[in-house]
Amino acid sequence: MSDTLAISNSELIFALLLLTINKEKRMSIEHPHLAFEQHEQSLKDKVILVTGAGDGIGRQAALTFAECGAVVILLGKTVSKLESVYDEIVANGGLQPSIVPLDLKGATLQHYNGLADTIASEYGRLDGILFNASVLGNLCPFGQIKEEEFDDVMQVNLRSQFLMIKALLPVLSLSESASVVFTTSSVGRKGRSFWGTYAVSKFATEGMMQTLADEYRNSKKRFNCINPGATRTNMRAKAFPAEDKDTLKTPAQIMSTYVYLMADVSRGVNGESLDCQPK
Repeated sequence: MSDTLAISNSELIFALLLLTINKEKRMSIEHPHLAFEQHEQSLKDKVILVTGAGDGIGRQAALTFAECGAVVILLGKTVSKLESVYDEIVANGGLQPSIVPLDLKGATLQHYNGLADTIASEYGRLDGILFNASVLGNLCPFGQIKEEEFDDVMQVNLRSQFLMIKALLPVLSLSESASVVFTTSSVGRKGRSFWGTYAVSKFATEGMMQTLADEYRNSKKRFNCINPGATRTNMRAKAFPAEDKDTLKTPAQIMSTYVYLMADVSRGVNGESLDCQPK
């Protein structure tokens, strides 16, 4: 009887200790990507392409990847913004990045094939891609979505990713551990009124990731999604103009998940959709 009571007491004490752990700590235990601590060697010498690298999360991801030892290929449509990121990486002592000015809205498979050839020639492999670039479109009733706008959102958020990954798969195959990370959203998992165009594009993104993950599950390539959650970006401000931005996390505060998925520690993670800010 005393042994039984001792075990019960121990279990009770353990349960009480768990209750005293704050929410953030418990999230870290349940979600390894949140507990991951990045350092200057986390991505040592990895070659990583970041789309939408001139602004917001893409900019911060490029800076953070460089701080962790990666060679970053900066892809975006505004040269001046890419040059600013380039200069900051160099000023911080990072490895020299590359700049790829490309407007995803008008890019074709020929552009992406040329990109693949250049990466293979310059670096000999590609270790990672962060598909960060997206456009929001207008938030409106489904019946009011304009065909041209629907096509534009799908071109940037979906079709460009399809064409780019199609072209870059052979270069990714040259890596010993390649990680491809797509950007998703909560509206890409459960539809929401008035978010039609953007939501559809993110549902499709999740589907493309899952298809690739299953197809290449026995290879050295892995495919996952990241949902950044409510983050202080221009897109968030456009979607929620009345929101107090100071209540939101900055892109720098959610980078652990991004580095985790690019680092070798996540080699066994494939086909997952990770939240930077779980509820």
